[in-house]
Amino acid sequence: MKFKRLIAGLLALSGLVMGTVVQAADKERVRIGVAVSWPGYGFYELARVKNLVPDYDLEITIFEDPVAGHNQLAAGNIDIYVSTLDYIPVAIENKLPIVNVAFTNPSFGVDQVVLRPGMTPASVKGKKVAAPEAYIGQVLVGVWMEQNGLAPEDVTWVNLNADEGVGPMISGDIAAAYMYEPYTSKLVGAVKGTQVVADTSQQPYRRMGMFGDSIFMNANFIKQKRKTALAMLKARWDAVQYWHDNTAEVNKLWADYLKWPVEDIEFVTGTNGKYFEGGNYMFDFNESAQFCGLIAGEPPFGVNGGFAKAVKTTNEWWVKLGVLKGMHNPASGFDCSLMGDLIKAGYSQSIKANK
Repeated sequence: MKFKRLIAGLLALSGLVMGTVVQAADKERVRIGVAVSWPGYGFYELARVKNLVPDYDLEITIFEDPVAGHNQLAAGNIDIYVSTLDYIPVAIENKLPIVNVAFTNPSFGVDQVVLRPGMTPASVKGKKVAAPEAYIGQVLVGVWMEQNGLAPEDVTWVNLNADEGVGPMISGDIAAAYMYEPYTSKLVGAVKGTQVVADTSQQPYRRMGMFGDSIFMNANFIKQKRKTALAMLKARWDAVQYWHDNTAEVNKLWADYLKWPVEDIEFVTGTNGKYFEGGNYMFDFNESAQFCGLIAGEPPFGVNGGFAKAVKTTNEWWVKLGVLKGMHNPASGFDCSLMGDLIKAGYSQSIKANK
């Protein structure tokens, strides 16, 4: 009798397991890449944890190498990639099947240029300067250099991201570097006299409208699975709404996800569910749609329909910096039609900072 009950129990358990497998198999897998460990890139993880898109299985990979992630997106090994806007002209020139579908959040001071103690803009000439090649930091440093009478060829470029540049800055091996929080604060705390000489909350960086994060998708993914692409784009802003409504909870979730202290998360995303001056300014859906020129109104950090101008300006800088050979039609690198479809379906979102 006990043996029969055991067999019955095993059969019942087997049925439950098989049911779970079938249920999981019914979910469509979406492969999402994240450029670096960064709170602003945490919204798809939030959507996954809170089951905001229950019909989909979100598989998320953090690359810690922006260009490597783009390569995987171009190869079709991931479907969606969250990274900075500046790669759009690179994808165009190299004829990669990569399309940008939304500008999600401008940098509100979190991206910075720092000098080591005792340096001046003039004394940077002939020295080593650290910035990640073909990434937002190299453009920011390039703009700062031009403002101070320096040309790209006046320095030796060292291909380092912010986290990698802290050590060489401390040792004095490099004169200037691209930094972002929390690494700027770590550097300032470690080396007295470190100078923060530029950040993206300042003009002219702010009005350029090109420093910030965005969503890329594989072109074939959009073509073959447009319904899924729309669901993923909507999920990203549904996650923004959840963060706005539950900011402290989500900041803690991101801290656990990235293995960061909560206070470092707050130096990027803030605590009001909208922005942190010195960190990021989070576009709601309507502000991003304005940046695409899809609805009326002026978005912060740019103008209505400013997407094309931002891509063009980035392209100009990549030519100056020797990353690209020529200029290209900005419109061939981004596609606002997915946002347009959501608008036609009645989707709208406008959020203000919590008090």
